[in-house]
Amino acid sequence: MGTTLILVKDYCTQSAVEETFIRALYEEGLIEVRIEANEWYIDADQLRDLEQFRQWHYDLHINVEGIDAMRHLVKKIRTMQAEIGLLKNRLRLHEEGW
Repeated sequence: MGTTLILVKDYCTQSAVEETFIRALYEEGLIEVRIEANEWYIDADQLRDLEQFRQWHYDLHINVEGIDAMRHLVKKIRTMQAEIGLLKNRLRLHEEGW
């Protein structure tokens, strides 16, 4: 199955995002881009993250370095939530006498 690529210019126009923001995310290693014929493309699979970064930057006025820190913290929180869920299940099984 092929990858769906989105032209960065089109995304920026539709989302009211500056191309410099996308470039800064790329330079910080937060997104990947594909360059073909001097055009920048992003994989559609990155749209969820990109939308989150856009909201943090434009709505909350967080710079790219702050976005990287927040992304890292959100990832840690999700990992910890999954671990807590696993531990709750183990505790429940233990309490039930397994």
